[in-house]
Amino acid sequence: MAKHNKYLEQYSNGFENIAIELGDLRYDSLAEFLELLSLKLHKDSLADKERNRIKLSTELLEASKRLKEASENIDSAWTICKPYMDV
Repeated sequence: MAKHNKYLEQYSNGFENIAIELGDLRYDSLAEFLELLSLKLHKDSLADKERNRIKLSTELLEASKRLKEASENIDSAWTICKPYMDV
């Protein structure tokens, strides 16, 4: 069985600091990150479905969908902000 880490190996500053740093990203970059995380959870959902872990698969799929929606919302925020930013 693959090991799931409790913490990010290359980031020892804690989740609160990670959340702050992610929140301080430009919105286009944050949207991209959320999209990639959504895709990862979707992939995990499919793998768990193949293993007949239906409840887990369903929850991961729902989380994936919500992260995709969040990515789309943040991308919309980027569209609003972009004209006012020095990019």
